[in-house]
Amino acid sequence: MVAFRLVLHKNHVSAMLDESKFDVHLKLWALRIPREFCKVATKLLNGHMLDRPRIKPITEDPTSEKTRYVILSERVQNPDLSDLPTQNLDELKKLCKIETVPYSLTLGYSYWGAGHIAHLNIPDELLPYKDIIAKVIYDKNHPRIQTVVNKVGSITNEFRVPKFEILAGKTEMTTEVKQYGATFKLDYGLVYWNSRLEHEHIRLVNKFQKGDIICDMFAGIGPFAIPSAQKGCLVYANDLNPDSVRFLKVNADYNKVNNSLRAYNLDARVFMSKLMEVKVAVGESTNDDSCVEENGSCEAHVAVKAKGSKNKRIKTSVTFNEKSWEHIDHVVMNLPASALQFLDVFRGLIQMKYWKGSLPWIHCYCFIRSNETQESVVSEAESLLNAKIHEPIFHRVRDVAPNKAMYCLSFQLPKEACINEETTDSAPVSLDR
Repeated sequence: MVAFRLVLHKNHVSAMLDESKFDVHLKLWALRIPREFCKVATKLLNGHMLDRPRIKPITEDPTSEKTRYVILSERVQNPDLSDLPTQNLDELKKLCKIETVPYSLTLGYSYWGAGHIAHLNIPDELLPYKDIIAKVIYDKNHPRIQTVVNKVGSITNEFRVPKFEILAGKTEMTTEVKQYGATFKLDYGLVYWNSRLEHEHIRLVNKFQKGDIICDMFAGIGPFAIPSAQKGCLVYANDLNPDSVRFLKVNADYNKVNNSLRAYNLDARVFMSKLMEVKVAVGESTNDDSCVEENGSCEAHVAVKAKGSKNKRIKTSVTFNEKSWEHIDHVVMNLPASALQFLDVFRGLIQMKYWKGSLPWIHCYCFIRSNETQESVVSEAESLLNAKIHEPIFHRVRDVAPNKAMYCLSFQLPKEACINEETTDSAPVSLDR
């Protein structure tokens, strides 16, 4: 962990804690309204107010006792409130005067919980003390903490799933975490999850607009895909790990975004190639959205609502048009260890004859070591694309080691990289998905 460092002394283990490392700063918007209209505002803005455990979305206005602040969700990024339902907002405006004001919120050390699984990364020099460390954490936090695990070795398997040893408590590795107004169910022993990336998930999803079409090549259990669908985007989400896709479906159902998200269990290159295939010939139907490949399968809809589930599917104003080869707005490539190597899939991928609108933005995650530069990363990306990247944008996500940091490289796909000139004048072909 970044903020918790164990130091070994001759006869004991002591802890040094930098609480400031836990701080997450949120830049939000709030509505200033008369206090007597707070109840009706809660109803009209349901689903669009800040949804954080133990944080009340309605708070006092420091400038007046007659008004209150209604804190809006992180998904509301525009001060003109265009992210809110127009009908509900107009109804509120008819009832009272509202004013949009910026609102800053810092979630500090005392705010954060740990779920019921305590995940440790114990350094080698402290491994002889691992059972003592686990016992202290378990005894002092039970029953809130029910399982204490330690990460063993580095992630080497193709599914990015770390290995854990259970040091104390139950052997059950299934848990539930909340992030960005969404709830995620997962099994630590089967899928990859990193809670330290929450701020990055929020940052990138905030760049998407309602109605955007998102392609998530390495979706995992949905930390980018689910919030994007909640925002009103249409999401094609893929992962090679069948357990990740299984939990992606569970999470889509639980968060009621089934109609806005499609899940695929394919190799990432196969996934992108299939989305960009022109699948229909003249007179043929486009209704068949299922496929089975030698190395995976994909499904047109994420999940059937579980029997007995109280969640209802949300209604969305936008629907899949069954022609993914015509337009995608953003491609997320969150596999920092090797995502760059997948950029070659975009060479000759798009047929401009069928493409509508601007080319997609690529958000490719990577690691940069101290002896590497951003320029060298761009050069590698350009070599794989066989095209020059114009105005690349780097965002430093976090440090993962003393000489290694995780970055997000964002750029608009160059036209010369993706257009397949050999096929632009050919007739469309019929390919089953």
